[in-house]
Amino acid sequence: MTTKSYAVIGAGPSGLAAMRALQKAGIDADGYEASHDVGGLWDITNPRSTMYESAHLISSRTTTEFTELPMDSDVDYPGHRVLKRYFDRYADDFRLRERFRFRTAVRRLERDGEGWILHARTDMDGSGTSAHDSGTSVEKRYDGVILANGTLAEPHVPAFRGEFAGEILHTSAYKDARVLAGRRVLIIGAGNSGCDIAVDAVHHAASVDMSVRRGYWFVPRYLFGRPSDTLNQGRPLPARIKQALDSRVLRMFTGNPVRFGFPKPDYRIYESHPIVNTQVLNHLGQGDLRIRADIDRFDGSTVHFRDGSRGDYDLILLATGYTLDYPFVDREHLNWTGSSPRLFLNAFTPSFNGLYVMGMIEASGIGWQGRYEQAELIATYLAAENEDPARAARFRARVAQDAWPDLTGGYHYLGLARMSYYVNKDAYRRAVRAEKAALAAPLAQPGPGRPKGARR
Repeated sequence: MTTKSYAVIGAGPSGLAAMRALQKAGIDADGYEASHDVGGLWDITNPRSTMYESAHLISSRTTTEFTELPMDSDVDYPGHRVLKRYFDRYADDFRLRERFRFRTAVRRLERDGEGWILHARTDMDGSGTSAHDSGTSVEKRYDGVILANGTLAEPHVPAFRGEFAGEILHTSAYKDARVLAGRRVLIIGAGNSGCDIAVDAVHHAASVDMSVRRGYWFVPRYLFGRPSDTLNQGRPLPARIKQALDSRVLRMFTGNPVRFGFPKPDYRIYESHPIVNTQVLNHLGQGDLRIRADIDRFDGSTVHFRDGSRGDYDLILLATGYTLDYPFVDREHLNWTGSSPRLFLNAFTPSFNGLYVMGMIEASGIGWQGRYEQAELIATYLAAENEDPARAARFRARVAQDAWPDLTGGYHYLGLARMSYYVNKDAYRRAVRAEKAALAAPLAQPGPGRPKGARR
């Protein structure tokens, strides 16, 4: 039997999870990482990191960590430096670093029969370009490649009418509050990063406004004295019941964000990612910042809003999110549909062309353990390809069926680009575990019934 060859692209949390799952399955793989070390975006020294000094987890430590290796911390919401040390320890304890080539950026994946030729460049400065053009080329063929380069690397920069005379930065370029000092700041967007930076800004900027186009649900980090995401950790409630209960609890704890100037949400709670930051509401209540309407146009240092108001600013920060991007492979190979690839369990191409995707799952509370379970399923399939091709063929036949698992958990997610690969954590993990069990089941046994629901 000929052992197949595999590569993993990225040494962030998803890439480390993929490499660990392959290791436990007895599968060798070459890892490629453009930066100088593990950690991905959590390594603020990585030139492509989108991290900023005040960043902390928005999910609690115990719901986020890998089960196999608890964090060496008693802090509920650790900061990015604690997280970097955690990934260092994960890589060191399981000897994963030696499996990666650092400062080596993948430039291109080209189809080669049933496999892939990986083109990379070494001696990188971590930004994806060769330092002083002194790099060397790498070219190697693999039977399979796991893409784990992350979902938060390519900033989404919308177009606006007019010209702004001041400075415009995407939040991906924001590192610390010194850039805000003494300036009139407008933050466009109010996601978790936007709200974090708004809280930074009230202590340094001359003034802070936030321009929003829709309403948000705000979830406090603590409820009843405990991290809020550690409540109701047993059997998940049906979507409509959980939405009804939690929205009432939030009204008691945080009040109605509309009274602070936010639009009323046009969707139910959990149908978009909630904002885990109620400090921004405190600062709104204190008059430290204010909410503005959506942008109409720029005119020099003046920004005109769609409600007819206007304001003058020195700095605009775009908290406008990220665009999913796998720049080194043609989209047709990933079954790209709309804003994201359409993959079985967000991991397997329907054609089984040797490309696998790790970490293309956004879900409230899924944590790194949920991503590791995704990696385990990929590793289980690859092991079957090598050791029991009949079982691998049975899995491919299951994927070819029209009825894929419903990953929404009964929630009606907003039809936005950033929500196109959003899943419900309980539904996703349940489906992954069921498929892994089916892959491991003897051929004589019929696999479990496929969950009903719409295709993704």
